[in-house]
Amino acid sequence: MTTHYAFTVAIDGPAAAGKGTISKALAAHFGFAHLDTGVLYRATGRRVMDGLLPIEAARALVPEDLDRDDLRSAPVAEAASKVAAIPEVRAALVDFQRAFARRLGGAVLDGRDIGTVICPEAEVKLFVTASDAVRARRRFRELNDAGFQTTEEAVLADLRERDRRDATRADAPLRAAEDAVELDTTDMTINEALAKAVALVGEARG
Repeated sequence: MTTHYAFTVAIDGPAAAGKGTISKALAAHFGFAHLDTGVLYRATGRRVMDGLLPIEAARALVPEDLDRDDLRSAPVAEAASKVAAIPEVRAALVDFQRAFARRLGGAVLDGRDIGTVICPEAEVKLFVTASDAVRARRRFRELNDAGFQTTEEAVLADLRERDRRDATRADAPLRAAEDAVELDTTDMTINEALAKAVALVGEARG
């Protein structure tokens, strides 16, 4: 049953920890809208690869940019992490994310700074994580299934470099909000992780 007021679920965490899968399923369960904020940065990074300057790319985003079928490649992920470290790019995308978060009917947003910067007043905050090895294995399978040629070792190196960049950037670094509930999915099935997330949101809604 969809709520008729604003209710925000903020989900943060590193790449391939499971936050995207959990976010989509959680939104579907409660009838909330869902926004993968990483897609905003991937789309910006993709436009930079096409020749635009980062800030220009962020300001020029249109809905069609979020539907491109090449946003999940490793080069785009690398470009996304780089543009996300630019304060002016993040500022250009903040208003869109905050407006989405407070829409009537409830919203789930997942990213890296949702609970700390975008929606510090979110009713529920989760920080989804997993071991480096498990995350690399998951991402490798995802890329392999999508037809991208790489190795698990290369994916692990890319993830660690992205984690380092995201955690040490000056503007909105990746970290758990002080009041976020940590959900470590290393040894959990997606159904187990989702059940815990559903229980947390259900409790917060009363």
